[in-house]
Amino acid sequence: MAVTARKSASGLEIRELECFLALSEELHFGRTGERLYVSQGRVSQLLRSLESRIGARLVERTSRRVRLTPLGEDFLSSLRPAYDALRATVEDACVAARGVSGRLRVGFQGTADDRFMAVVGLFEDRYPDCSTEITEVPLSDPFGPLHRGEVDIAVVLLPVAEDSLVLGPVFSRQPQYLAVSKRHPFASRTVLCAEDLADSPLVGVRGPAPAYWREAQAPTRTPDGRPVPAGPMVATLQEGLSLVAANRGAMLLCHPTAEYHHRRDIAYVTLTGIPDSALGLVWNHDHENSRIRAFAEAVEETLV
Repeated sequence: MAVTARKSASGLEIRELECFLALSEELHFGRTGERLYVSQGRVSQLLRSLESRIGARLVERTSRRVRLTPLGEDFLSSLRPAYDALRATVEDACVAARGVSGRLRVGFQGTADDRFMAVVGLFEDRYPDCSTEITEVPLSDPFGPLHRGEVDIAVVLLPVAEDSLVLGPVFSRQPQYLAVSKRHPFASRTVLCAEDLADSPLVGVRGPAPAYWREAQAPTRTPDGRPVPAGPMVATLQEGLSLVAANRGAMLLCHPTAEYHHRRDIAYVTLTGIPDSALGLVWNHDHENSRIRAFAEAVEETLV
């Protein structure tokens, strides 16, 4: 039977939407009722009310199965992100009401030096009810932990061009270094220019990192268009440094990393003619909250 009555959208009830969302996942009235702690009859009542409000069927129910109608599928695709955003807004308001608290998982690509750890200390002193966890972000997968929800915020090497990510404060802009073996001809130099990259294989990054990001860390051409020889591909910084020490190729490094990973068998030579390296604080747009904003503010105050 078609739904003919129409209710005003102004009287929309969140419980009707929650019921529809649960039913779209369970596709079973009984399990939906158990999930929502209501009777199966109440699930049917809430669904009928929502369908009456919309003016058309959202769910087809037979003796054998439950499935969404084409309109129900379209409604679900629009409702889910809006509902998630509404929940996030309410959660943010709750956090704001009781202050910044909970847990903030901070990912760091490269080396969390003393300046960055000072930011962590400032944040924890300012918000004692919020604890921080520092985890390493793989060189080969700078954005994956954010996409997968493994960290809340991350410090990564630029560039960042992911549509779903927010680039916050950018800091530690400094000339790049070329790491070479002490046996490499470049080891006796104090400064190199970008065109010199055409004269030595360059260690690259393999893995799920996007192509534009991998190109920035290991360019395939010099600014004048000369090809840069491809060296071995690595997934971790330590792999790269080991191959550099073995004179298998050179590797671009940012200043903090070169400074922290000083080795007697590697020379670190300043490289000119290419953009400075920089670190950026990045988070998922859909997961932004008061903890992330407070941490970004601490970074802005201290490092930028």
